[in-house]
Amino acid sequence: MTETRATPATPIRVFVLDDHEVVRRGLHDLLDAEPDIEVVGDAGTVDHALARGPALRPDVAILDVRLPDGDGITVCRELRSRMPDLACLMLTSFDDDDALLDAIMAGAAGYVLKQIKGSDLVSAVRTVASGQSMLDPATTARLMSTLRGDTAPQEPRDEVLAGLSPREREILVLVGDGLTNRQIGKRLFLSEKTVKNHISRLLAKLGVERRIQAAVLATHSAPPPADDHPGCPGPGAAETRP
Repeated sequence: MTETRATPATPIRVFVLDDHEVVRRGLHDLLDAEPDIEVVGDAGTVDHALARGPALRPDVAILDVRLPDGDGITVCRELRSRMPDLACLMLTSFDDDDALLDAIMAGAAGYVLKQIKGSDLVSAVRTVASGQSMLDPATTARLMSTLRGDTAPQEPRDEVLAGLSPREREILVLVGDGLTNRQIGKRLFLSEKTVKNHISRLLAKLGVERRIQAAVLATHSAPPPADDHPGCPGPGAAETRP
C-alpha cells in the first residue's frame, strides 16, 4: 500500500468496535481531538459492525478482540473481504499468542493492548493508515516459525492424529479453521467449557502446549468421515464420552 499523508482536509477515517460504551466514547474523544483523524462511526456488537462498517468506508478499524456476540478477528476478516484496503488495528486486554496468530491470519495490520498510552494509540492509527504494520517483529517471527512447523511434534503425524477420538479430531479441524472455543461450541452444540476440556485433552495427546501448534497439525490433517463420529447432541446436552 502506498503511504498517504492525512490532513485536516482529508483525515484518516476511523471506525471503532468495542462492547463498552465508555471505551468507545473515550476512543472517539481521543482520536477526534487530532486534526488529521476523524471517527466516522462505532459499534458495540459484531452484527452492528458488519452492518455499519462497509457503508462508512473507514481507512482504519479499531476492533476489540473479545465481544459478547463474537470476536473482532472475525469482523476484521469480513470487513477486509469487502474493503481490501482497510487497515484493522486489534485492541485487546489480553496478551494472547493464539489471538495474535488469528489476527495475523485475518490480515490485521496491528495488534495492541488496551493498556497502551493514548498518544501511542494515535500514533498506531497513523502507522497502520500509512500502510505499515504495528505487529511486534519478534512475536510475529516466533508465531510464523510455529506455523512453519519448527515446533511441531517429531512423531509421525498420522500416528499422532490416530490417538485422537473422533470428536477431538473434529474439534482439531475447526481449530485449524481459526474458530474460537465459542464458535466451535455453537457449531457442534457444545458448551464453551466442554470445548475447552476437549482441546486440553487433544493438546496433551498431540504432545504440544499451545493451541497454535495444534492448528499447524490441523492444517495438514483431513477432517474425519461424516460417519466416523456420533451425531452432535442437541443444544445444552452434555457429552458422556470424551
